[in-house]
This record gives sequence, C-alpha cells and structure tokens, in this order.
Amino acid sequence: MAKKSILNKKSLDFLEKYLNNAAPTGYEWDGQKLWMDYLKPYADEFITDTYGTAVAVINPKAKYKVVIEGHADEISWYVNYISDKGLIYVIRNGGSDHQIAPSKVVNIHTKKGIVKGVFGWPAIHTRSRAKEVPPKPDNICIDVGAKDKEEVEKMGVHVGCVITYPDEFHILNKDKFVCRALDNRMGGFMIAEVARLLHENKKKLPFGLYVTNSVQEEIGLRGAEMITHTIQPNVAIVTDVTHDTTTPMIDMKKQGHAEIGKGPVVAYAPAVQQKLRDLITDTAEEKKIPFQRAALSRATGTDTDAFAYSNGGVASALISLPLRYMHTTVEMVHRDDVENVIRMIYETLLKIKAGDTFSYFE
Repeated sequence: MAKKSILNKKSLDFLEKYLNNAAPTGYEWDGQKLWMDYLKPYADEFITDTYGTAVAVINPKAKYKVVIEGHADEISWYVNYISDKGLIYVIRNGGSDHQIAPSKVVNIHTKKGIVKGVFGWPAIHTRSRAKEVPPKPDNICIDVGAKDKEEVEKMGVHVGCVITYPDEFHILNKDKFVCRALDNRMGGFMIAEVARLLHENKKKLPFGLYVTNSVQEEIGLRGAEMITHTIQPNVAIVTDVTHDTTTPMIDMKKQGHAEIGKGPVVAYAPAVQQKLRDLITDTAEEKKIPFQRAALSRATGTDTDAFAYSNGGVASALISLPLRYMHTTVEMVHRDDVENVIRMIYETLLKIKAGDTFSYFE
C-alpha cells in the first residue's frame, strides 16, 4: 500500500511562494518573513538574530534542546563595476556559476525596485572557433539597455547592488520540483513541514525543538555559526542538498553514488555523531523509509560542521536531499525524496529522549 502523501495544497502553495521570492545571501529577510508566517500556527515563539536567522521554537521552556536546521540563502551576484558604456561587471555572492550566466535574464535589486538586465554574450557568428573564449568571471557582463554609466546610475544601480535570477518554481513530469534556489530553500521548507506534522498529529516532545532557518550558509556557514551560540543545543539534525551523481560528467568513483528518487542521503563524516546517525538509520529501517549513504572526507561542507564543533561539541547529523544541477537555475529534486526527508526527521524526533547524551562511554 502506498504511503499517504505528506505534502498538501497549502504546503505546495507555500513552497512555490517561498521559492519564487528572492533571498540572496545577506538579504534573506523577506523570505524569512514568509517562512515565519507559515510556521506561526505550529510554533510557541520565534527567535531572530541581527543577521536574519529565524527560529521557530516548540516547547521553549524545556532545558534539553534539539535543533532541526536548513539554510535560507541562495547564491547571487554583486554589481562590482559599471563601465563608461553602461555595462555591468559582477563578482560572486556565494558559489554562482559563471558558465551558466550568458543569455540569462537577471533582477538587479535597488532601492527603487527591480531593474531588469541580461547577461549578454557575443553571437556565435562573431566568434572564431579556433580562438573560442569560454565565459569567465571577468568577461561576463550585464546589459540593462543603458547608453552609458550615468543612465545606469539613474536607474538606481550602483556598486554593491545584489543580482538574482528570476527563474520560478515548476513541476516537471508530475513529481520533479524544478527551480533556482532549491539549495537550500527546500531545507527550510522540509523542516517547516516537520513542525506542521508534529502539530497536526498532536505530538508532545519531551524537549524543546528549535526549527532553525539559518542565513549565510553559502559564504561559510556563518548564520549557523552565530545561531548555535544563541540556542546552545544538545542535538542538531541538519538538512541540505547533495549531488545526484548519475547525471553526465560526474565521476561516481570520486563523488559516490546518489540518485534522485532513491531516498534521503545520510552522511558519514567526522562531524557526524555516530550514535545519532545510527538512530536516524535504524529509525528509517524500522519505518521502511528508503535512504542512501554518502562518505564525506574531512568536512561535510554544510551547517552540520558549524553546529557539531560549537559549544564544546553538539551531537550533529546530516540528512541530505539528492539534487540535480546544483547552483544552476534548473535545480531538480524528486517529490518522494522531499517527503522521505520530512518523514525521516519527524520519526527520528519521536525517538529522541530528553537527556540523551549520545555518549560513546555509556
């Protein structure tokens, strides 16, 4: 018998609205407000910090604290230089891929509102095949249709304006979610759905649950680094995306094997506390939730690292959502995987007891 779907119309309407809103690193607050509004019926209180991380708290008086976490920011660009001819050159805000930029439409965020532009590129007719020059960070530029620098500046565009892609959410072939910024707006969505399920199923946890949507992950896990000192949790379960390695030009001998539609990916890494990880995998097996495994050398590269090594050491684990085409405008995930990440976190929370130390010495 097929499992009942977790996601409903309200969930998907929120997901679409949340994804379509721009939330570049350092400018996440509009998205955070949408996220907090969605969580209001399911949380007892909220915590926010100076840089925009948002936390929905359930059972805030409890001494034992468990975090479930995703990050809210998306990669973007900054205006770096405006030429005399009115062309705009950029630098990265996060790991933006310069190779996908040519021919993309962009939104430049200014105090006057959005200014539209395009990443232009010379026509194929004008390029020598023998001297083909690939897109590079120093040769891609944005054209806003201005004749000179003065006209660009009159539009409200200046050095430091942030630039995002406008590509919006859609569903491909019934069960594939496609959009820019699934990395990691999906994480914030999935942890919000966990809170919804706990509320709707009237589950009372024996600990405080801190549903945490961190900022600035894309430039070094900064939001998680800050908020973990505020919360001082005992346990942290982090969710992020990971690569589907079955697509072309990926070497599975180096990257491992993970595939959309085959379940969440549980990480094995030094930052991942083994007893907590085993609780997650044992629970998944008991509840017949499909999952995959990944081995990560040294660091996970996710907010897991920030939580694990904070406050004298926090028992932390990473559950990843397989994703195709990371850091492009056509990131893709499978609906089944989204639902199974939610199930895995939800069922694991029901197994955690207040006071669990996850110590190897007990």
